Amino acid sequence: MDEPRIRVYGSATEITVAGNAAGLLDLAERLVGLADPELRNGYHEHLEGGINLEEGSISLILARDEDL
Repeated sequence: MDEPRIRVYGSATEITVAGNAAGLLDLAERLVGLADPELRNGYHEHLEGGINLEEGSISLILARDEDL
């Protein structure tokens, strides 16, 4: 499988999260991890352009919020 690639971009009214198959699987695994019953409310992950996301992406925070 290819290297995971995810890009996040958008405007004030719309955000797009795009990725290749490996990137989408990586993102799905992160989201499943956030649903783990052992994690506490407020647990979150930061994804940053040039680190976990493609260069030029806007930052993305995945957060567990039990108040929703």
